[in-house]
Amino acid sequence: MSHGDGDHERFAHYVQKDKIMASAVDGTPVVALCGKVWVPGRDPKKYPVCPMCKEIFESMGTGGDKDKGGKDGGKK
Repeated sequence: MSHGDGDHERFAHYVQKDKIMASAVDGTPVVALCGKVWVPGRDPKKYPVCPMCKEIFESMGTGGDKDKGGKDGGKK
């Protein structure tokens, strides 16, 4: 029986870098570009990038929020 939320559990997600740091310090959940909310705890390098996060990030272009783009593992 799975208690995860499907494909989100198998990807590294794009999250604002300052939010990742805050989460590491105080354990608050982060919100990925795709909308996934979780407390990071896995090495994002072990997972492929979430296609939805990647598409959103790329659509932001060079004028987007440059703080967005930090990755963190999306698997609990």
